[in-house]
Amino acid sequence: MKLKTGDTVRVTTGKDKGIEGRIARVLIAEDKVIVEGVATAKRHQRPAGQAMQGGIIDKDMPISASNVMIVCSDCGPTRIGSRFDSEGRKYRVCRKCGSDFT
Repeated sequence: MKLKTGDTVRVTTGKDKGIEGRIARVLIAEDKVIVEGVATAKRHQRPAGQAMQGGIIDKDMPISASNVMIVCSDCGPTRIGSRFDSEGRKYRVCRKCGSDFT
């Protein structure tokens, strides 16, 4: 999987199509990502001890990694390519403009 935690992505399909957000977590074995503010669902939360309060909370649910595209700062949503430098390190690059993703 070419997506990493902290990447800014745009949702391409589903009820949240067009929304941009940051990846909070990557589930590699399931090929899914959790994006902040996307695919939220109401979940019942039991209070855990004195400090935490129970109730109904909004929880971000995982969506398929194929339903998001990384957003390049120069050219917008794009696919990810790769290149190697002279020392043999691998970098993720934008397929449209060729700039590096940090």
